[in-house]
Amino acid sequence: MAEPAARSPAEPGARPGPASPPILRRHRRRYSSTTFHVCGISLSFVSAGMLACALLERLTTDRDTAALAVSGAAAAVIGAGAWYLTAPGAVRNRDVFSAVGWTWVVTTLMGALPFLLAATFAVGGADGLEQVVNSLFESASGFTSTGSTVLADFERPGRGLLMYRQATQWYGGMGVVLLAVTVLPFLGVGGLELVSAEVPGPGSDRLTPRVSQTVRRLWAVYAGFTLAVALALFAVPGPSLFDSVAHALTTASTGGFSPHPDSIGHFGSVAVEVVMMAAMIAGAVSFTLHWRAITGHPAYHRDSELRTFMLVLAAAAAAIVALLWLDGGLGLVESVRVGLFNAVSLGTSGGFSNATGPGSAGDYVVWAGGAQMVLLFLMVVGGCSGSTAGGIKTLRMQVLGVVMVRSVRRTQMPRAVIPVKLGDRALAEGVVARVVGFFLLHLTLVLVGLVAVTALGGDFESSLGAVVGALSNMGPALAEAGPTSTFADAFNLPARLVLALCMVIGRLEIVPILLMFAAGWRRLQDLSSPPGRRLTAS
Repeated sequence: MAEPAARSPAEPGARPGPASPPILRRHRRRYSSTTFHVCGISLSFVSAGMLACALLERLTTDRDTAALAVSGAAAAVIGAGAWYLTAPGAVRNRDVFSAVGWTWVVTTLMGALPFLLAATFAVGGADGLEQVVNSLFESASGFTSTGSTVLADFERPGRGLLMYRQATQWYGGMGVVLLAVTVLPFLGVGGLELVSAEVPGPGSDRLTPRVSQTVRRLWAVYAGFTLAVALALFAVPGPSLFDSVAHALTTASTGGFSPHPDSIGHFGSVAVEVVMMAAMIAGAVSFTLHWRAITGHPAYHRDSELRTFMLVLAAAAAAIVALLWLDGGLGLVESVRVGLFNAVSLGTSGGFSNATGPGSAGDYVVWAGGAQMVLLFLMVVGGCSGSTAGGIKTLRMQVLGVVMVRSVRRTQMPRAVIPVKLGDRALAEGVVARVVGFFLLHLTLVLVGLVAVTALGGDFESSLGAVVGALSNMGPALAEAGPTSTFADAFNLPARLVLALCMVIGRLEIVPILLMFAAGWRRLQDLSSPPGRRLTAS
């Protein structure tokens, strides 16, 4: 619940001082709620995308114009209302996690409205409940940059609605909360806390002393990168302007959704696949490194995490190519083409596929078991921290590796003080504990999700790949949920809801989505406690 905004210095009983500027006087009629304020700003941004896609739909296929326009108007009204009627309050830890978590939940719910109003999933006798669940699943997959889909008929949505599906991934790639922070310079230190709670990875770096400037620069890199990918795709034979823009939006976000049922296999072009692989790798690299390179201070070669990521990706790709060539019955050239593309796609959480149909060379669900296990490993690890990629992140895997080595050494030297070091930098024990705790939480959620999905009727292999893919924001999974099928084919409605929840948890890297409920519980405790005993600590 919103609390009244803090008393301004101009109110009776406060210390005398200069008159407050008009904007501060207006805040006295607002309510203090960081959560509602950030949700309002984020919905306002999302509404702009809906309305832009409504215009595209009107100029092209003109089938889903009304659905996009009504949804955009509703999001604008709700977002602007929440934005105007509230003001950011004191940013405590619980408020940070509440704002981030609930913003993603509200955005996902509102993002499902265009699919629902357009009756996108009203096929095959689907009832109202199934349409709602499928719309929520598609929205969650989009805003979490996962790339999984329940869409079977790609001819049903108009071009504007398909572009909206791409735009949801673009919004989610860098984060709708980061969009909110760009216009919240008055949050001060709280702004960095919001960024740290939302950005995938162990932490966030300031590029400038002001948080809002840092976020704007990251968004500038993100937008410029998206434009570069679109131009590169348009320059090679095959993709149209629509295809180039649509794929650029989901490549920059490492989302992996394509407006074609055969994904990148639709083009049958080596040149397109090369452009996509280069773009996916760039998207899986920390955007802080990209900014420093743009400003004339490249640090790619000095970054330990990036070197490890590239080494793991290269080794995994080589292993897959060898397995396909020696044990998969494919020729060397074909093994290199499909093995390298799919290794890069899943290793960066890109989620695209170059399969041209079920059972084709690029359909990795028919590959040898060893090659599929390598892909599953890549899905778990993911890209670099501070990037748009999903997964546990390479940096955390580095820390876990060093911790395991230290445990072995301590059995030999029990009294030795052995720090955890990455390169020449020693990590604080608190950081190490958080990394280990995150890994255990991730493993626990994989097990819980696997039990839930299999109990709801999913087979083991499909459920394992789907849960790992959802928590890693990967996209297509294994077996019945592979690149040539949809999640509607493999899982029933309750299982799809579980997987949608896993996507949101995975996008926020578990901790914020869990602590947002703890924040709500603490607030209820505060409200139910006697006035003199209410908790004030975060």
